[in-house]
Amino acid sequence: MELYQIRYFLALSEALNFTHAAERCNVTQPALSRAIQRLEEELGGLLFRRERNQTHLTDLGRLVRPQLEDILQQTDAASRAARAFLKLEHAPLSVGVMCTIGPARFISFLTEFRKKNPGIRLTLLEAPPKRLSELLFDGKIDVAIMAQPEPFHERLDATPLYAERFVVGFPVNHAFEARNAITLRETDGQSYLDRINCEYASFIDTLYEKQGISLNVGYRSEREDWIQILIAAGMGIAIMPEYSATVPGVLVRPIIEPEITRQVSLVTIAGRRFSTAVSTFVRGLRAHRWSA
Repeated sequence: MELYQIRYFLALSEALNFTHAAERCNVTQPALSRAIQRLEEELGGLLFRRERNQTHLTDLGRLVRPQLEDILQQTDAASRAARAFLKLEHAPLSVGVMCTIGPARFISFLTEFRKKNPGIRLTLLEAPPKRLSELLFDGKIDVAIMAQPEPFHERLDATPLYAERFVVGFPVNHAFEARNAITLRETDGQSYLDRINCEYASFIDTLYEKQGISLNVGYRSEREDWIQILIAAGMGIAIMPEYSATVPGVLVRPIIEPEITRQVSLVTIAGRRFSTAVSTFVRGLRAHRWSA
């Protein structure tokens, strides 16, 4: 069963005249008649009854008409959705963002992207790097923005966006406020707030072990906002990425001796073809002036 046969059938069902139906479909009457005949052969019975100058639907024709109308409507709807998608009208886009990335860093990019592409429906999903990789592999997100100390999986392509230092976050009136930078050694003895989802947690723990520093962990949380609220309340300090601090009352100073940095990257599946929306988003990320 071909779509043109369904269109011809529905046109004839409406006009009940082969000549008029052929004109509506912009085909010759013999072409329309042949298409109807093939459809009848496929369905196994007559769809129309000709009586002199009049044409009527048979019982079989009346029976299948609603189903064929549904097929045509769904096909037309799919075509319209596809055209809108390719034109970036209501085009869905799922982006995974590492949970330790501060939103303020992306505000200027998202504002610019929205102005240029108002038809793209962007969904942001927050998760740790391991989970983001799984979502990429499963096709549940289109791209991911993340960092990790070890190399990415061989199936992943990573494009660096910007580098970011790690800093010490502490409350107002803390002794660190008078310093321009803090050494790792100087955090010894401080009440420490452990960021469970930090992708560099094991890396930082190893640095502490090498310097013989034992962490005095007061609280642990997987939520960045809770950690920062605890810092602002004077409950302790934390090591965090430079651009993640968003809660008022949290001050930061860079970590030195050693300096710790991470490379935030755009991550995609190697070789996977992009939709128009994804290609537009990837081009925008790569062209954005992150250093500004």
